[in-house]
Amino acid sequence: MKPHPPLPSTSPLTRRSMLAAAGGAALLAALPASRAGATAAGSLPDVPPLPPGAPNRRLFAPAEQRYAPYLVTLAPMVDDIDDDGFFAGGWWRTPAAPYNARVQEHVHTLSWFYANARRWNPYAGNPTLLAALDAALGHYLGLQHADGSWPEYSSSEHSMPATGFAMGYLSKTLGILRKAHVLPERQVQIRTALHSAMTWFLDPATTAIWQTPLAYANQATAGLAGASLALNLDPDSFLRRRLTDAIARLARTGQSPAGFFIEQRGMDMNYNFEVMLPETADAYHQTGDKTFVSMARAFADWLGYNLVREPDGSGYIANIAPSTRTSSIYYDDVRPDPDRTALNSLFVPEVPALGAFMTAREDLAAARAAWAADPAPVPPLQKQDTSPRILTHAIYGERFPTRKEKKKAVAELPYLKTTHFVERRSDLGQDFLYVRRPGLYLGGYFGTRATTRTRTGLTFLWHPTAGMVVHSVNDSNEGCWATVLSNGNADAAANQPAEYFDGVPGGTAWTGEHSHGEGTFGIRYHTASSSVRTDVTIDHATVRRSVRATSAATEQIPLILHPTDKVTFTDGTRATYGTDTSATATGLDLRRGNIVIAIRWGTARPATLRHGASTYFRDGERLIHVLRIPHEGSLDTTIKLT
Repeated sequence: MKPHPPLPSTSPLTRRSMLAAAGGAALLAALPASRAGATAAGSLPDVPPLPPGAPNRRLFAPAEQRYAPYLVTLAPMVDDIDDDGFFAGGWWRTPAAPYNARVQEHVHTLSWFYANARRWNPYAGNPTLLAALDAALGHYLGLQHADGSWPEYSSSEHSMPATGFAMGYLSKTLGILRKAHVLPERQVQIRTALHSAMTWFLDPATTAIWQTPLAYANQATAGLAGASLALNLDPDSFLRRRLTDAIARLARTGQSPAGFFIEQRGMDMNYNFEVMLPETADAYHQTGDKTFVSMARAFADWLGYNLVREPDGSGYIANIAPSTRTSSIYYDDVRPDPDRTALNSLFVPEVPALGAFMTAREDLAAARAAWAADPAPVPPLQKQDTSPRILTHAIYGERFPTRKEKKKAVAELPYLKTTHFVERRSDLGQDFLYVRRPGLYLGGYFGTRATTRTRTGLTFLWHPTAGMVVHSVNDSNEGCWATVLSNGNADAAANQPAEYFDGVPGGTAWTGEHSHGEGTFGIRYHTASSSVRTDVTIDHATVRRSVRATSAATEQIPLILHPTDKVTFTDGTRATYGTDTSATATGLDLRRGNIVIAIRWGTARPATLRHGASTYFRDGERLIHVLRIPHEGSLDTTIKLT
């Protein structure tokens, strides 16, 4: 992939002439001061709203449909910019405070609509919009510290994310301004600001960024992507060498040997898949550095174990319990615009495995055709739901897989390609375990939790025909697969070291040599205080959990139910989807089509099945129902999938 070529130089359309066109003598009364953040005196004029009935959906090229909701939101967003150039309306990022540089990232959005003539874009060349952009850029640039960094959560902060993302948005904005031949003074200021930011950001001695391991790999990568474009626009041999070194350093310290990208000493599905990988694709597009391809290939392998495909093709359910920062629990198989993962498609030609997790080209075309034919007005975006990244990632083209290519990649997913394996990946004191047997696929997360948001223990249970049956979430003691003590503490909300056995727990230690074996596999884990000790035995189609707690406790199993599922307790009590049910029974049967998931706990006990709020996929039909079985401190539970 070739680097982006330099963009053309500017013409002499100055801020003075732009303000004259936008507001006449009133705006010319005060010209820009020497500091970057200065703006014209008086109120900026309002951008006119769209005419009635606009926009016409059929006027949009398919790949530009993502601009439509931003178009209908543009006028209110711009009209909220105050006289100092601050995006005061709280449209993007919190805190919505004048010192937060991240609030200003929509300068790219304004510049795109100003500079790109389309039949559906009445704001192209609009001088009022340009005046607002100029003011917003002035405020943005005026926030930069002397060392090149920008603040986010306080005016004195030297923020890695604010600086990294600023380099991306400002370099893209600079390219647009050069092509449009406008705001030459601002162009000079942006170029100077980018050089200062890169000097700070790419310096290996800047410990706010470069640690081992990296604290937030996505933020570091955003900075490298921004620097890549900035250096294509304005080459600098010293900073280019620094960038090359930083890319190699990112690969060493920002990606775990297990395959995930590091976010707070662990993995996070949302930041890994929706932010980090797209920023990696952005940087690769600008540099052509194959280091990024190797990183994408290793991550695609990781996704192959942690995004679990539903047999009906509706999408993927994420192994979310180990996620350190966010709680994205699923990805639809077809994700129409706006899709935060869309830029990942740039890797598909060189990393075909990623095609399994992207929307197929034909399906996206059908979704876009349906959008264009929809007679409903384009809805505006809500405040805080206006990510400028959606638009910045629209400028690179698309490489989505065909249906045939996607089908081939799906068939290569480890848990679909074979029916027998045990895969263990370890890093940073954490074990990520995956066990495949003909009748099930089981996940586990053990060791030292990366953050308080993660949940240890067993994390999911999937059946090749029935799909996901048990799904443990993070950041919740009520929605995780756990043993909950009488004080409300869940063992999953604690560090739990584990031992592994080639057979039943306590038998022959598993050494990993026979990762594709077909026999019984055992896990033994416990809390640090041994308040809860758990043995798990997995065989052909059964998971057995033996729990021993030091006090009374409750076995908690978060089940995913479909509206058509039939759930019956062994005492005959029927459980209805979306309602709460209680029964005194020895177990329950969950019938899904021809598959029966039989859960048994031996002695008759009062149990409850309560529905939660978590739904899955765009249709929202799959719904969490949490099974809870109280006991005196000792319970053996069996889940058999037949």
